[in-house]
Amino acid sequence: MALGRSYTIPCPTAFRDRVTALARRQGVSVADLVRAVQLLVPADLLAKVVDPGEPADSDREDVRLKTGPSKDRRMRRKPRLQVRLTGEHAVADLRRALRLALDLAEGGTALRLEAAGSVDTAALHQEEVERLKVSVQALAFEPLAEDIRSRSEALYVLGYPPWATPDQRALRSRFRALATVYHPDNPTGDTVRMAQLNAAIAFLTRA
Repeated sequence: MALGRSYTIPCPTAFRDRVTALARRQGVSVADLVRAVQLLVPADLLAKVVDPGEPADSDREDVRLKTGPSKDRRMRRKPRLQVRLTGEHAVADLRRALRLALDLAEGGTALRLEAAGSVDTAALHQEEVERLKVSVQALAFEPLAEDIRSRSEALYVLGYPPWATPDQRALRSRFRALATVYHPDNPTGDTVRMAQLNAAIAFLTRA
């Protein structure tokens, strides 16, 4: 199985620290944040997100080399993020994806849709935001240790708080969004999580 390619993403220190903090809060990797955005946001919309850009010349970090002939040597380098992803990606697009994940998680607005005929752009914008929020939240889903035994556990797997009362349509929509992330045929697939998603939707939608 292809493990993908490692990407180095030079970025300002403040941006890097916000991204790593978000990934830590969600219990996921930085690569998971990138994948969540790329799965649900069309490339043309992602291209409209402002690239945070390279770090300034004065923005450098001190590191100590751990291997090779120069082991233990100290050097100054650009602050960066490291991710492993399948496929080919422009580094600027990876920064844009992380910028969008940050803006959504922190309550900002990063998606901008232009009017096109009678299309309700406000509704489309909100739909995209909600879909991405679901995906980012889904990546924080930790599988239960045992089978689903209660409604609150089933709701947890689908990303809802235990007191939530989503209707059947909302449940199925949420299930489809999460299955996009965890289906085994996808690069981000996870058989354990997918099995629990199936069990959760079955529990909540059975007569």
